[in-house]
Amino acid sequence: MPLLLGIDTGGTYTDAVLYDDESEQVVIAAKALTTRHDLAVGIRGAAASVLADSAVDPAAVALVSLSTTLATNALVEGRGGRVGLVLIGFDEAAASRAGIADALRGAPCIRIGGGHDAAGRTCAPLDLPALDGAISGLEDSVAAFAVAGMFSVRNPEHEIAVRDRLRERTGLPVTCGHELSSRLDGPRRAMTCVLNARLVPTIQRLLDAADRSFSALGVSAPMMVVRGDGALIGAEVARLKPVETILSGPAASLVGASHLTGERDALVSDIGGTTTDYALLLEGRPSLDPDGATVGGFRTMVEAVAMRTVGLGGDSEVRWGSEGRGGASGQRLLIGPRRLVPLSLLATEHPELVADTLERQRAASRRGDGIGRFALRIDAVERGDGNPSRREARLLDRLAAGPVPLDRLLESQAETGALESLVGRGLAMLCGVTPSDAAHVLGIHDAWNSDAALAGVSLFAGQQDSRGVAIAPDAQSMSRAIVDALVERSAEALLQVACDHDGHGYADLGRYLLWASSTTDNRSLVDFSVRLDRPLIGLGAPAPAYYPAVAARLGTRAVVPEHAGVANAVGAVVGGIRVQATGTIATPDEGLYRVFAGAGPRDFPDLETATAHARSVLEAQARKGAVDAGAGEVDMSVEQRDDVAVVEGRETLVERTVIAVASGRPRFAAG
Repeated sequence: MPLLLGIDTGGTYTDAVLYDDESEQVVIAAKALTTRHDLAVGIRGAAASVLADSAVDPAAVALVSLSTTLATNALVEGRGGRVGLVLIGFDEAAASRAGIADALRGAPCIRIGGGHDAAGRTCAPLDLPALDGAISGLEDSVAAFAVAGMFSVRNPEHEIAVRDRLRERTGLPVTCGHELSSRLDGPRRAMTCVLNARLVPTIQRLLDAADRSFSALGVSAPMMVVRGDGALIGAEVARLKPVETILSGPAASLVGASHLTGERDALVSDIGGTTTDYALLLEGRPSLDPDGATVGGFRTMVEAVAMRTVGLGGDSEVRWGSEGRGGASGQRLLIGPRRLVPLSLLATEHPELVADTLERQRAASRRGDGIGRFALRIDAVERGDGNPSRREARLLDRLAAGPVPLDRLLESQAETGALESLVGRGLAMLCGVTPSDAAHVLGIHDAWNSDAALAGVSLFAGQQDSRGVAIAPDAQSMSRAIVDALVERSAEALLQVACDHDGHGYADLGRYLLWASSTTDNRSLVDFSVRLDRPLIGLGAPAPAYYPAVAARLGTRAVVPEHAGVANAVGAVVGGIRVQATGTIATPDEGLYRVFAGAGPRDFPDLETATAHARSVLEAQARKGAVDAGAGEVDMSVEQRDDVAVVEGRETLVERTVIAVASGRPRFAAG
């Protein structure tokens, strides 16, 4: 039986599953804390757990597959290597478009003569001497190069020549725009190319560390990486095209959702500790963003899952405040978007501190703003010191020995602001009541310290609203209100995703429809009701606690699979390889058909011959891409789409698009 090892690195946990490919069953699953300063530590820990607990010989693992948030997080946080960009045939206006300068972050941008027009014709000779002069000495100040020509998808000749010269002169990795996308829009393709080059060192470090980790465990199987559209690529391809791994984790969760449930059309909601991802599963595949994935404010040309992310999770901050509508007093229960350490989790490591503090605060006659809350320092090895101010440094010193209650930590209002700054920069974290604590009180979650959850929620319920009345009579009522609030926000977000998909993308439409359906009574002239016509698949460790209620609120059925907490890791190993090659046939003159596919344009006297040539080139390109990506047996499919216009009463071909798709399962290790 081929045994496959799937790994997913999330924000809190790294998940691992051992999967039997013959029986299509999860053998065993495990979790380890994600080690942000070195992701390989968490990967090795999770993988070692499943291998040890299953007593499987590591040499028997036939394939390893990884879904990772590393590329996504690097772009969101502005990290990555310093790169050099070579623009061919771009004028100054084009070079300033599509966020190219923001993506470069002050790195060198070299514009040289050359390039082609939309018909693939050479506009100017390629100025390689200018390139040689501009890159002299740059090999010591950049980690990689990006090369983009204005119409390189119509003729990549100059990009290829520049790529070869850069590799010859510098020995550094080089990314070409035509290798990442076949679509027009040169500036956006150049920006995507820069992002890819920035990510090359980051992904190389991850894959090198993963290689060392698996070797140390005795696993020698081929390694795959999940792409942002849910397909798999070989690790060596991921080293060259790391930008294709953005949104890898959410894509893997959708593939895992379909496999674990058997559902082909559904809304999928993946809830974690900090955020929830919402997406659509259509005909068994993730619904993709037609305009390309947007990450870190950059609209890329990378095909990736269409996803909506909300700052709402099991560990979201719960507070009572006056934001928004609700309640006779104008105050309401607010959840997220900030993440807290749940009191029940903090108490697993510091039970006496949490119990004694909450009891002391419960007995106090006067309660301040910090009641029921703690602060703890984040290890500087992971986050860096961030040059804290003097006041911030004093707070960090007080937190050096461990968590401290806020009413004992903060001595002034100024220190409150300093602590907020530390939290915002990732140097400290707050602990307090979260939906996870409420779930412990209600008995729908029991992983941590339920006594601490009960004490913390009781203290929270005793807060007074603007009328001087306790916001809830007891911990049970308060916990139910917290869970209900999370359910309502989840339902709003899911309904908005559905409305956007249906073309009704008005802001807050989902919230309005839910509100209208819940306030209709026998005096209303219009009877609102809300119902989704797709099932709701709930993923993530907290999913069983919340999603049956979310589905009921939306009038649909909930599907929470057995391994909902490790669906991403399952998706990493059950997916397949899929490589698409796209070309076009244009008609620049009557009786002339120009094929844009492969190394450059070619002209043919008739459409049938041109189409046959395009199919042959694109099939070979897609097949080679699939084999290079790690596919064993390859299946091919080809489709064509015609763009026609009516001229003087008859249809005339404007352009024919030919798409070749190669797909297959990854090659397993011999034996």
